[in-house]
Amino acid sequence: MNKDIKIDVGGISITLTKEQFKKEVLSGLTPPPGYFPQNVLLNINGYESYDSIMEKGKRAFSVQEFEIVANETEAVILDTRIDTEFSAGFIPNSINIGIDGDFAAWAGSMIIDTKQAIVLVTELGREEESVMRLSRVGFDNVLGHLAGGFKSWENADKTVDKVPRITAIEFEKVVNTEKDRVIDIRKESEYVAEHVVNAYSMPLALINNWIKDINPEEHFYMHCAGGYRSMIAASILLSRGYRNFTEIAGGFKAISETSIPKTDFICQSKLLTL
Repeated sequence: MNKDIKIDVGGISITLTKEQFKKEVLSGLTPPPGYFPQNVLLNINGYESYDSIMEKGKRAFSVQEFEIVANETEAVILDTRIDTEFSAGFIPNSINIGIDGDFAAWAGSMIIDTKQAIVLVTELGREEESVMRLSRVGFDNVLGHLAGGFKSWENADKTVDKVPRITAIEFEKVVNTEKDRVIDIRKESEYVAEHVVNAYSMPLALINNWIKDINPEEHFYMHCAGGYRSMIAASILLSRGYRNFTEIAGGFKAISETSIPKTDFICQSKLLTL
């Protein structure tokens, strides 16, 4: 026998059937990360020993060694610095996933293959932490890190790439929401709550689905909530040859403090469809 379920939303008691409740709970959820099935297999077949994973990941490569290893193994260059540092300069084709955010979860969602070879560029002193947090979601093929971090790459006069980034104030001065393409990569529920007028909702979690629909000749602006997720997206776009975009520093939080037209705010706790 199905029983009705009572929930409280903002002090208001709401009664839903079991099916209605399931629909509301599950709506808006993104698909499970691609690494989930591989982690199931790892749980069945066993992991490489933690000590050996850490020992391998703690290898410090010189700039020359780092370049050789990255090229010969086709390793993903994973840069774990904060978005402000990464945007100002990074090793070409690096993917940025900041250690000070939902690092392991986003690494699992963006890289997917837990056996993928990875080489790290980190803040000094955070090499071991990066390896450890990757290992927690099954990444056991971290080959090592760049000794001295990104600074050593710069000092060696190697090629450096940058993210096309502007502040929300600069964005306010140049954007025309009636004509310019604005991409919001926050979760759908964040977008629904409030967004830039006429912006497109393209969640970061689904980037592998929507990236193929991007016209590389058409410029667009891109933001998330605060800059963390949009920098992940920017690094992925650049690594795949998409350069005709501008990322907004500070994300929607900074945009909300400007006069850029926005939809009316709806509290996310009140987004149940009744």
